[in-house]
Amino acid sequence: MDSRLAIDTGVLLLYFFIIIFIGLRMGRKEDNLEDFALGGRRIPWWAVLASLVAAETSAGTFFGTPGEGFSQRNYTYLQLAFGTIIGRVLVSYIFIKPYYDYKVFSIYEYLTARFGVASKNAASAVFMITRLLASGARLYVAAIALALAYEMISGTRPNQTQTLWIYVGATIVIVILTAIYTTLGGIKAVIWTDLIQASIMIGSALIALGLLYSAIPGGWHEIVQRHGAFQVSDLIATGLDPAKHGWNQVKGMFETEYTIFAGLIGSVFITMGTHGTDQDMVQRMLTARDIRRSRRSLIFSGLADIPIAFTFLSIGLLLWVYYQAHPDPTLSKTPNETFCHFILYQMPVGLRGLLLAGIFATAMGSLSTALNALATSFTRDWYEPYINPGATGQQSLRAVRWATVWFSVLMIVVASTTSYLVIVHPNVRIIPIVLGIFGYTYGSLLGVFFAGMLTKRRGNDFGNILAMILGFIVVAILSGLPNNIAKMFGTQFYAQPSWLPVMEFPWWICFGTIVTFSVAILFRTGREHHPPAVT
Repeated sequence: MDSRLAIDTGVLLLYFFIIIFIGLRMGRKEDNLEDFALGGRRIPWWAVLASLVAAETSAGTFFGTPGEGFSQRNYTYLQLAFGTIIGRVLVSYIFIKPYYDYKVFSIYEYLTARFGVASKNAASAVFMITRLLASGARLYVAAIALALAYEMISGTRPNQTQTLWIYVGATIVIVILTAIYTTLGGIKAVIWTDLIQASIMIGSALIALGLLYSAIPGGWHEIVQRHGAFQVSDLIATGLDPAKHGWNQVKGMFETEYTIFAGLIGSVFITMGTHGTDQDMVQRMLTARDIRRSRRSLIFSGLADIPIAFTFLSIGLLLWVYYQAHPDPTLSKTPNETFCHFILYQMPVGLRGLLLAGIFATAMGSLSTALNALATSFTRDWYEPYINPGATGQQSLRAVRWATVWFSVLMIVVASTTSYLVIVHPNVRIIPIVLGIFGYTYGSLLGVFFAGMLTKRRGNDFGNILAMILGFIVVAILSGLPNNIAKMFGTQFYAQPSWLPVMEFPWWICFGTIVTFSVAILFRTGREHHPPAVT
């Protein structure tokens, strides 16, 4: 083995050893489901903060965000980060207190107390399906590094079949390693390994940014000369076309991905959906000692999002400048692979291994939280009420561990399917895929939770399920999904009316929430559910 390759491999193997060792050590002495799911509510707020950052910064972010900066050559994506701060403040004061008051393990238990079992079951099922698809879909991204490494070592680019096997093999390894400490250590193992992984991810990104800037001849002058002078429009975009008027102008705004309106409105709803109604994120917050510390970790994680997003977008923009100054005929035409190409071919030995560890850290950090949340939700919402009513603490602990194993298998299946689709369609962008999956269903979840938390006597099981279905249908139509399906099968059973915008993904949860909430509050809550007693 080449000595340089041996050093990078050693750094990577050291990372895996440290993560698994820490995960198993910190997650010792799990006696019951509360220990596994909530860590006894004894986790420091700053560790919860790091876990939130690691959970939402996936390998998709590590490659997808630089890909956005590389292809867009601006910072308009950063507008979505503005809304995340507003959204987190709203979540911290609307959602967290009821979850603590009801002492829930799975947040969907709240819906049982507020509306009934059917609402809880519907919300829990939507979460598990959506989270499985979204987390599995972005899991393959870490394998991009191995596919490009194969090309670097062999001197030939792998064909589609070889690339697929590399992706699937890497996915299996990542899932198995992550599942080991997640299954045995529970939430404590997840959070403490997340802290290490978030540190590696942020540190490696900053190192890459510095090295990339120093590699550009002429520095800032070269960047401005290649890109042009930076304008407000490089950060703020309205999506409003002066040549259009009235509804056509508004329609154009909805059809533009990154605008200030999407950032200050659409992104607020995205954040409330992902951080208020997603067991994956909320479970982290519920491990803090009290409401005050939980709120602090959530709000500070939103503030951290802006510099993190700015760093990765800057990496993408500098990559574009670098490869303009240093043309590389072997550079992939897929923006998602550009950053990884730079890491493998331009980074110094040792640091290259650290950057590769950063890639796997982001993948494992987001995966571990997803597996833990899925297993907790399944055990609390389905196993204990239906499969084994009256289960003992040990039985529930055994069930949640087996659920982690089976969700790991399902993750591999979803990631492998996504790998195949991405290989067949190499120009697919990561960020719209990941956020788009949430967009179809999380508006329905958020609308039902709003009905429960913003009203006292509106909403019931029947109305909530009807509202969730209608919310999904509206989002599907506004996103152009029926039209896309029609084109896929070469039929004309549906064509989007010319007056109706095909909305971009930042708006989907917003309109799904509005429709779901509006329908849900048309129905009155049964007497047995209002006002709910809090103990």
